Amino acid sequence: MDETPTLRIAAIGDIHVKEGETAPHRELFAEISREADVLVLAGDLTDLGKPGEARLLTESLRSCSLPVVAVLGNHDYECGHVDEVRAIIREAGVHLLEGQSCEIGGVGFVGIKGFAGGFGNRMLGSFGEPAIKSFVAETVQEALALENAMRRTPTRRTMVVLHYAPIAETIEGEPPEIFPFLGSSRLAETIDRFKVDAVVHGHAHRGRYEGRTPGGMPVYNVAYHIEKPTGRPYALLRI
Repeated sequence: MDETPTLRIAAIGDIHVKEGETAPHRELFAEISREADVLVLAGDLTDLGKPGEARLLTESLRSCSLPVVAVLGNHDYECGHVDEVRAIIREAGVHLLEGQSCEIGGVGFVGIKGFAGGFGNRMLGSFGEPAIKSFVAETVQEALALENAMRRTPTRRTMVVLHYAPIAETIEGEPPEIFPFLGSSRLAETIDRFKVDAVVHGHAHRGRYEGRTPGGMPVYNVAYHIEKPTGRPYALLRI
């Protein structure tokens, strides 16, 4: 009989902390501390990637008594200070994953930002101008980093943390014209080479909460404004 204790994971993305806010999300993080064992942040931690925004986030995280796992999102790159943002977040004790993994309570958390490129037979191919090839290469590199991290993760239970979506199902509700910029099936292709218990992502604020990869792995869009079974801005998953 498997007596491994269940890990309760609160997951939320796209909190977009802004300068000038007072204690953003502090009460929410305190609430999550009472409901879960781990907090997962699925990218867009800051609104413009400013170091001051990252400091505000870490100040609010003081109300969270749980281990925190995070990935960056596209907004965290906006101002060109991503190295400083990284350092501030990591100095606060957050497990910031960029192609790495960490283990908490017997669950391996594997994280990568991901990138865009489209889905299924409409994925952008590496053909034509150098700019197109460079765009596709970014997605491929993110998928390779995810695969390498998955291969180095020895735990039996695994959660994948992304910012960009690996499937189209959880971005439905967004304008179809922007689907190619919200994620890529290349991420799902990598995930389906392994057995994972859950995948979480953000980025698509008007998408759907739940879907599955072609291989049947459960995927959850945990962006802040997505309606979730908890009725709260965070999803609560049990692994």
